[in-house]
Amino acid sequence: MSASTQATLDVANLDRQLNEQVAKGEILAAFDRFYADDVSMQENSDPPFVGKAANRKREEEFVASVQEIHSVKLLSSAVNGDVSFSEWEFDATYKGGTRIKLSEVAVRRWKNGQVAQERFYYNKG
Repeated sequence: MSASTQATLDVANLDRQLNEQVAKGEILAAFDRFYADDVSMQENSDPPFVGKAANRKREEEFVASVQEIHSVKLLSSAVNGDVSFSEWEFDATYKGGTRIKLSEVAVRRWKNGQVAQERFYYNKG
């Protein structure tokens, strides 16, 4: 097996584990386990947030803003080298009563077994 094939298998395994935790609602535990200290996270074309501490704070705020998660579904995923792609469907009610149904794609770039960069693509409307 070539080194690049082994790296792809490792990323596929790590990405599967990360996706399983997210699907179970273990967002903060997954973040602590899989994200690099200098991770860059970006929503659509907004400026990225850099650093694990800043991004964990954002994840905590998101989790705290949710009143009820109705469903989290991983629709599809793929890995190519050190990049993984995950297609998600979320249905949740925020505190205050606003219910959202969101379809998004997460693109993750892995380095040394951790997510170094993640970008979310979704329709805000």
